[in-house]
Amino acid sequence: MSKICVTGASGKLGRAVVRDLLEHGHEVVATDVRPGPSDLGAQVLVADLTHYGQATEVLDDVDVVVHLANIPAPGIRTPSETFNANTTMNSNVFLAAAQRKVGRVVWASSETTLGLPFDVPPRYAPVDEAHYPHPTSTYALSKVVTETLAEHVAQWSGIPFVALRFSNVLGPDDYRSFPGYWDDPRLRRWNLWGYIDIRDAAAACRLALDAPVQGAQSFVIAAADTVMNRPSADLMKEVFPEVEITRELGEFETLLAVDRAREVLGFVPRHSWRDHV
Repeated sequence: MSKICVTGASGKLGRAVVRDLLEHGHEVVATDVRPGPSDLGAQVLVADLTHYGQATEVLDDVDVVVHLANIPAPGIRTPSETFNANTTMNSNVFLAAAQRKVGRVVWASSETTLGLPFDVPPRYAPVDEAHYPHPTSTYALSKVVTETLAEHVAQWSGIPFVALRFSNVLGPDDYRSFPGYWDDPRLRRWNLWGYIDIRDAAAACRLALDAPVQGAQSFVIAAADTVMNRPSADLMKEVFPEVEITRELGEFETLLAVDRAREVLGFVPRHSWRDHV
């Protein structure tokens, strides 16, 4: 089993990732800019990853890193602060990983790199990795810049970099809000009605640690279904009638394609809001 550093360990996804890794027998070095909850299962090393020296310290003597620490969405901070903070944290962690000769970097990219919010319709659906890059915010741009950074650091260092383009990360407590979207599908058009259960998101991080990946590769990580109670083809016909549908869709099939993640990472989304609402 590996010794794994998880950055952003006090955040929503970070907590889930730490617990999942511990349940699967890994040793976890958890770090965040703030202390973690008492029930996390691992002590959180407080560090500010916008400082390169602190990034190198938290990666000392670890096998791999799951890097989740970032401002997690647009609109939380000013556009410039979001871009500057995220790109600084990401570059520090990536360069520190190269210096420390970490075996692999798995990190949180974003579905926003694909063109979200879809105020301008997507070119086709289901949207897959080839729809990249189309950043429409400085948050999304910070992820696009970081994916480019990963390509070059991977070339220099020989370290595999796995970017997980997470859809909207939600858990069972969040699913109670879904019926509020059903009368007006435009309320959730911004990401083609996508989401990812937090348990599946954590599993994707774990699977990415051992998948046969070389260089820098990126994967869409979404649930198998949408947040809606209407067929996916009907949603597209009503809201995006001009968008090409590239294959026959299952009844509630996700419009954020996870085929590549399934083929390369072995990622199969196992959780759905339909088991809770």
